[in-house]
Amino acid sequence: MSAVVVATAYGGPEVLSVVDVPTPEPGPGEVRLAVRAVGVNPIDFKSYSGAFGADPSALPKRLGAEAAGVVTAVGEGAAGPAGPIRVGDEVIAFRAPGAYAAELIAPGEAIVPKPANLSWEQAAGLLLTGVTAVHALETVHVNAGDTVLLHGGAGGVGLITIQLAVARGAKVIATARPANHDVLRRFGAIPVAYGDGLADRVGEAAPDGVTAAIDAVGTDEAVDVSLQLVPDRTRIVTIAAFRRAPGDGIRLIGGAPGADPGTAIRDAARLQLTAAAANGRLEVLVERTYPLAETAEAHRQVLTGHVTGKLILIP
Repeated sequence: MSAVVVATAYGGPEVLSVVDVPTPEPGPGEVRLAVRAVGVNPIDFKSYSGAFGADPSALPKRLGAEAAGVVTAVGEGAAGPAGPIRVGDEVIAFRAPGAYAAELIAPGEAIVPKPANLSWEQAAGLLLTGVTAVHALETVHVNAGDTVLLHGGAGGVGLITIQLAVARGAKVIATARPANHDVLRRFGAIPVAYGDGLADRVGEAAPDGVTAAIDAVGTDEAVDVSLQLVPDRTRIVTIAAFRRAPGDGIRLIGGAPGADPGTAIRDAARLQLTAAAANGRLEVLVERTYPLAETAEAHRQVLTGHVTGKLILIP
């Protein structure tokens, strides 16, 4: 039996429960993991909030997409992007539906080796934010010489985006509350506070203009300021402004209805990200961990919009 988190209805974190379910043997091409840590992401909450629909036949709904752990069983022919998978391998699983669990069956193609220098918590928080950051940077073609405005610089996606953009030779101006400005500087960004006067503050930080914008928060302010400062709307991308993107002619990526899922880009990015982390060129900042039984509290923290880096569940 394995403890798993499920949403028993659509709504807020109060609909979450931890239940015990049987863990089957892995089938052909699958593996079983003893989960050591699970990444928490805003999309996890949105999946049961009703934001993407409220089909009662999908309940109870398991949550999560990324986890790190040890392989305990391997189905026939199971292999991942890095090759065959063996019992005892320390790995990251992504995309792994139902990852909020103590034991997990995942498809072999979702399994990549865990960098030895990452903690379990860091490993569990690397890939969803990482592939999202890569997808965003590729969508707006960020390269050396670009000046990028990043909305939501201190979140999980934001901090990875900063590191990857700086590595490409771009200048990054990132929004965050003042308490997080030192964190943004440490990762290589120029911090600015969001709120009234944002466009003017960005203009002061980027006197030669902004060439691309990445929105990781989805607020009207983020979209409006991006539209004001970036001349080419095809170089504005959002992962969160689902309602604004189509009408404003900006790019929408990710898991929302109508968004570009970027499957090929995201799949290819996984081994690039683990290699960068293994070489010390990419850091995952973990703000806090929660036991699986406190998943609802972790989601309440996500809903504040003030998470610095990643929240992680520990089964």
